[in-house]
Amino acid sequence: MPSRLPAVTQPVPSAPSPGANHDTTALLRGATASTYADTVRAVADDIAARLTSVTQPFSGASRAELQRLVDAVDLDGPPSGTQEALREAADLYATHAIWFHEPTYAAHLNCPVALPAVGAETMLAAINTSVDTYDQSTVATLMERRLVEWTAGRIGFPLDGDRPDGADGIFTSGGTQSNFQALFLARERSRRDGTRLESMRILATSASHFSVAKSALLLGLPRDAVVEVGTDTEGRMSADALGETLVDIERTGDTVIAVVATAGTTDRGRIDPLGPIADLCDAVGTWLHVDAAYGCGLLVSPARRHLLDGIERARSVTVDFHKSFFQPVSSSALIVRERADLAPVAWHADYLNPSEELGEPTPDLNQVDKSLQTTRRFDALKLWVTLRALGADGIGAMVDAVCDLTAAVHQDLATDRDFRLVGGTDLSTVLFRYEPDGLDVERADALVPQVRRVLFDSGRTLVAKTVIDGRPCLKLTLLNPDATLADIRGVLELVRSAAHGLLAGEALADTEEPPCRDVHPRLARSEEEAR
Repeated sequence: MPSRLPAVTQPVPSAPSPGANHDTTALLRGATASTYADTVRAVADDIAARLTSVTQPFSGASRAELQRLVDAVDLDGPPSGTQEALREAADLYATHAIWFHEPTYAAHLNCPVALPAVGAETMLAAINTSVDTYDQSTVATLMERRLVEWTAGRIGFPLDGDRPDGADGIFTSGGTQSNFQALFLARERSRRDGTRLESMRILATSASHFSVAKSALLLGLPRDAVVEVGTDTEGRMSADALGETLVDIERTGDTVIAVVATAGTTDRGRIDPLGPIADLCDAVGTWLHVDAAYGCGLLVSPARRHLLDGIERARSVTVDFHKSFFQPVSSSALIVRERADLAPVAWHADYLNPSEELGEPTPDLNQVDKSLQTTRRFDALKLWVTLRALGADGIGAMVDAVCDLTAAVHQDLATDRDFRLVGGTDLSTVLFRYEPDGLDVERADALVPQVRRVLFDSGRTLVAKTVIDGRPCLKLTLLNPDATLADIRGVLELVRSAAHGLLAGEALADTEEPPCRDVHPRLARSEEEAR
């Protein structure tokens, strides 16, 4: 739809500073406050109009079409002014964006966002706080630290005030950064114990997030540093296999610096047996990191919190609030059981956080000392406002809603003659294949990417694909608590129709004499007739 952005009040330019030659109405300040309000209101009205009119998650525009639209914008051209620039951006970006709130979006780990969080996003963007040092953030730092403490409490970590053995953490850009920092901390702990980089090993399953292997590479570990641990038939880490692997690595003389358990695998949504894994890690004295980027919503689930039993025994935990707490990107955190474990991250600069804090205000509140980032947004505000607006139980009820919906979809697929369900889930993923009786397995394999491409190109629904046990399959990731079973049945019918159409097209192409040859005068009946 075309942008509905209305005209906004333009501020009156003020006299420029001596020697200045710039637009004095361009920046957000007291003199432009009314224009700011009009501008934000106009953008909000435009997005609201789109939300009420959007009927599918994507416009269906082709890559070539989108590239032409992007290339047509002259970024070195004359300025158009705020109103026109926003209108142009809305027509380009908002028109062709992927809308995660649409119930027929069911591809990746993208959630619709909570209204209170969107309001908080407006606030934090305008104020533009950086929470790296206290003198840039003041109360924002205190609010973030309170949320870290709240999350640690939900995990079950000890809360001992400012003691070194109390829990702590830091907000991050996402699960990849959180996992990287956790493994960095594990590496540094092992280095302090005298372990050489070439001897360090990390244990994880094949279902672990790719960031585990990528982190090992970035940390300078050998290419075979990540050792795969066997799983059960549902893709969960096998405690027996972990025990055997720990023994095998000890015999080689190498050192396991960390075991990575997953609470919510990306494909299956499975939760590793955290208690038995913790038993083994405690027995050998190795670092246990739990990647709960996907499953962290269970921390507030009234019905399913028990699925995370044992997470409190981890040394570190990744949580992604922008997955299952319905927060706008980005909003993640790394939480550690012992505050002292964050010490290796600290790095001092005289202009920012000098190590000699003579006369400096509250040096203990400079969060850059425990973050991989320097400048960092106050993303914690979004979660703060959401918790205050909806309550932890309110968020948890939405988590339970998507899990309940997923269970209902699984029941549907279990009795559908066209689809084959591929395993179960602990969270909200659905793995399946179009595989009716009579369709050979290889053809069913080939249909997976074809169906996904047809649906993506139409824009009507978005589903994902992956590979399970060597076979490609389609995947639904259900993170919209307002989606209904009827909505997801509609998605499955689109999948069915696309598969039927592809097979029918192949059958038609393989037919020597097209079935419509008698009614279509321009279809040649044979090569001889065509000549």
